[in-house]
Amino acid sequence: MNKLAVISDIHGSLTGLNRALERAELEGADRILLLGDYLYHGPRNPLPDGYDPQGAAAVLNGRKAQIALAVRGNCDAEVDQMLIDFPIMGEYAIALQEDRRIFATHGHHRHMDDLPELLSGDIFMQGHTHVPVAERRNGLYLFNPGSVSLPKEGYPPSLGILDREGLVVRGLDGAEIKRIGFA
Repeated sequence: MNKLAVISDIHGSLTGLNRALERAELEGADRILLLGDYLYHGPRNPLPDGYDPQGAAAVLNGRKAQIALAVRGNCDAEVDQMLIDFPIMGEYAIALQEDRRIFATHGHHRHMDDLPELLSGDIFMQGHTHVPVAERRNGLYLFNPGSVSLPKEGYPPSLGILDREGLVVRGLDGAEIKRIGFA
């Protein structure tokens, strides 16, 4: 694995999705991990900039060969799966990065305060809160790339990058927001 882009909480924003994919390419990411909330903005959220669920689905479908993993968010429903050509309905996904296990979920069920059983050095990834996180806690790497469309707590729209060195959250403009290196 060279680099993996981690994208979450698109909420139907074609603008945010396209900017995230452009940033992923500039970062040299060769695969994409998606952490849910693809097409619908949700009843508590405003309409994001460039709201175009069908357009976002078409762009995601055009990248399906690059998508390593995708999980279901709390705003994703079976009707969304009808538009998206790769599986998005799993509550979580598990992958290996060399000797680390990656547990990826949206964060509305399992989250950083209710972790699954993992070993020291493993990575827990979630979205859902729209707030970036890159930290080590009790030997685990905790990571949230923030949201590409509806960031919260004053953060800019962002995505994550995972490589052999560690995890970084970058604004869609390329600015580094948070980073944690692997020990």
